[in-house]
Amino acid sequence: MGSSDRFESGLAKTAKKTASFGVELLTTKNNEDDMYQYDAYEDPIQRPRYTGLPTFMRAPFREDYADLDIGLVGVPFDGGVTNRTGARHGPREIRNQSSLMRRRNQSSGISPHDICTVADVGDAWVQSPFHLEKSLGEIQTFFSGLHEAGVVPVSAGGDHSVTLPILRAVAKDGPVGLVHFDAHCDTGDDYLGSKFHHGAPFRRAVEEELIDPKRTIQMGIRGSLNDLDQWKFSHDTGMRVIYMDEFYELGVKSVIQEIHRVVGQEPCYLTFDVDGLDPVYAAGTGTPEVGGFSTVEAQLMIRGCRDLNLVGGDVVEVAPPFDPSGNTALTGATMMFEILCVVADALAKRRSA
Repeated sequence: MGSSDRFESGLAKTAKKTASFGVELLTTKNNEDDMYQYDAYEDPIQRPRYTGLPTFMRAPFREDYADLDIGLVGVPFDGGVTNRTGARHGPREIRNQSSLMRRRNQSSGISPHDICTVADVGDAWVQSPFHLEKSLGEIQTFFSGLHEAGVVPVSAGGDHSVTLPILRAVAKDGPVGLVHFDAHCDTGDDYLGSKFHHGAPFRRAVEEELIDPKRTIQMGIRGSLNDLDQWKFSHDTGMRVIYMDEFYELGVKSVIQEIHRVVGQEPCYLTFDVDGLDPVYAAGTGTPEVGGFSTVEAQLMIRGCRDLNLVGGDVVEVAPPFDPSGNTALTGATMMFEILCVVADALAKRRSA
């Protein structure tokens, strides 16, 4: 075998080895003027994951919304936290950890980047973070711009108070259903002089007619209380509340069936608080509660939301300072990817219909 033959054979082995790590279409380029050695590297998502600027899912960064389907948004705000702050750092660390996400969901087969135009559109950051209600107004303005441009948001918070201004934007034309994963119902009221903290966004959302309580389902609820009627509003307004005791009696498949029964086929929004997970999977959060569901149960439930008429989603309450390992941010990035997949699938189906 000549040196040229050995060189070609070595390239073939390299391509085969690299393909085993998920890089596709490894066509070797012979033109020295080409920028990349392999065709696959034209796609930033397929380049080595330690390279490039950190964006959500390694999607392109864009500040213009022309021809954009889905905007990945950071909401670095935790002014609504009642105890342990730190979620303002969530978006940055979720971006870092999301470099571990690849193009396709191995379980569902969904490749969001292939069926929709997806971009990281930056942060809905606030200029007056010490003024809670004004801050929520600034966040709403950012998401209203996306909504008016026809862009569907998939976001990373931030504490759970940020979901209220997002809903104010996406539910501008009428109330939507809600799929809510959490350890808490977040339908409280006044606390320490405010009604807009992270324990009350969905009470406010019902009062503002942003969500339909009868098309709202809340899963993972647990933990100790000072008042057994703390979540009375959820029950009184007709929300379907699945406490963890019932969750384990039903099982994941029955919970997914219940999600579809409650929400139906009208527009709905998915919100995922990482404290719905047991703290062994997400220690870095503001209000951890022992006894939650696992990461694989969460993934299965989000995937089970496929075929819902989703108009957006978010992951909230990742607080990196409480988990220096980065595991909670990785969990948040993974759940964000799962949400992106089902939202992209829903958008593609609406478009084709």
